[in-house]
Amino acid sequence: MGYGSEMDGCGRFMKYSLFFVNFIIFIAGCAVTGLAAWALVDKIPYISELVGNDLLTGAVYVLLGGGIIVAVISFFGCIGASREVKCMLLTYFIVLLILFVTMLIGGVLGYVFRGKVLGTVEQEMKNSMYLYDRHTIRSAWDTTQRTLHCCGVKSYRDWNYVGINLPKSCCREAQPGKYFDCNIGSDTPNPSNTYIDGCLNSTTLYIKKHATTMGAAGIVVACLMFFGMVFSCALFRMIE
Repeated sequence: MGYGSEMDGCGRFMKYSLFFVNFIIFIAGCAVTGLAAWALVDKIPYISELVGNDLLTGAVYVLLGGGIIVAVISFFGCIGASREVKCMLLTYFIVLLILFVTMLIGGVLGYVFRGKVLGTVEQEMKNSMYLYDRHTIRSAWDTTQRTLHCCGVKSYRDWNYVGINLPKSCCREAQPGKYFDCNIGSDTPNPSNTYIDGCLNSTTLYIKKHATTMGAAGIVVACLMFFGMVFSCALFRMIE
């Protein structure tokens, strides 16, 4: 289980192919980690809270953890391939198999969220308006309205329909950290100071963008890892 002896042309091809695939997987792992971090910074957990489904947030955390581990493991995979260490290749194969399943699950969760939630976004958002007094729901609505520059589900009037004064998060930003006074509590807020359009369309597009991106990233990396497992298995068998 130590170092391998000199290999023939086919063995060297497998060795360098595995090294190259691992290098690509390393880059992909870093990219997935970056995408997951971007999704978290871009307020995905708040959107998930608003639409009553945490699948996308779960997928983001799975891909974030998986991306970090993939990047680290692929780095050691490059070393195992270059030095032809059988025990390292075997360990690499087993870990990569586990990560393959993890990344695939993360990618599939992204697409499942996209298909499951889009048909219920409007109703879930309307239901959550009645729970605005809850801290988590209030934070979700305020973050969504300020991030997406919108107010209510279909318009700002939705807040009047549920008997809640227009939230401050519906007011436009006058300067960084300071907001206009958009006639809080009035039935006719100043349109120049207030986000008039509802959040339904922008939230739907927001979900589609993130779910598609995260789902595709997870599945692409899973496919790359499949090739990494094939090459590592082949190289393991060739090393004497």
